[in-house]
Amino acid sequence: MYPNKFKWIGVSAFFIVLLCMPLGHAAMILMEHWFHGSTLNLMAFLLGLTGLFITIGGSRMKSDSLATFSGFFGGLFVWTGWVEFLYIYYAKKLHVSPLIENGEVVTKPEYLLLMSSVGFWAIIMIFYIFRTRSACSFYCWIQSQLGIEKKLSTTQLTTNKSMITFMETNMLLWTCYLLLMFAYDESFLGERHPVTLCIAVGCLIWSVWLFVRLLRINAMGRAIRYALPTVIIFWTFVEVMGRIGLLKEIWVEPIAHKTEIIIMVLMLVILIAGFMIHKRKKGAH
Repeated sequence: MYPNKFKWIGVSAFFIVLLCMPLGHAAMILMEHWFHGSTLNLMAFLLGLTGLFITIGGSRMKSDSLATFSGFFGGLFVWTGWVEFLYIYYAKKLHVSPLIENGEVVTKPEYLLLMSSVGFWAIIMIFYIFRTRSACSFYCWIQSQLGIEKKLSTTQLTTNKSMITFMETNMLLWTCYLLLMFAYDESFLGERHPVTLCIAVGCLIWSVWLFVRLLRINAMGRAIRYALPTVIIFWTFVEVMGRIGLLKEIWVEPIAHKTEIIIMVLMLVILIAGFMIHKRKKGAH
């Protein structure tokens, strides 16, 4: 149906982003294992700062694919270092208790605190929907339904691929985390509530539809940007399956699954290297 190289680009982009999800979880746990106290706080700050510099550096790149990679990894580093670890810090400082069921921790304290950020999330969403015109299909659909798409202005942000990817990464992670936390909360639904399971199945179907569209993309940078929602929405399904015990989440125990984690790291390196080699050959031609 599609040229072979288009399929290769789309599939590779999907797995690059997909591998970063469990590896990101594993990296956080390893950092907590290796560092403690003020040292952990310093490393988390430096991780976020590194992500900021990577994103800013990507903003100056002319290459669409390199700028996209910069925004993606910069977004992951900032989210992990400045968002997740900051919640971990305050959860410990305020002595927030984890959610425990059957003697096991099912939700860590930092994720319980994350739910309090829903107001800030709503403010940013309102800005994106009612103020800016973006290339995001989801925002564009909402704006078209509201009949405001022609009234919106195009800003320089829409041409900055690094910052676009940076914001897309953080907003998608934030949105899906909030969705899961509120779905798991017994005050709203609960982890085994039919609506929660419908959310999981809906995310799986949605991600499959996005994956089919991803296969049509022949530009590496755009493929990575489109793989972001595809993977993160799919990962929402994975998270629910792990929560209800239908999936073994080996990435939450990286020390006990060193071989699997190393294999995932090698696969990620090979895929990114393949992307870069393809880009260089294409540039040579």
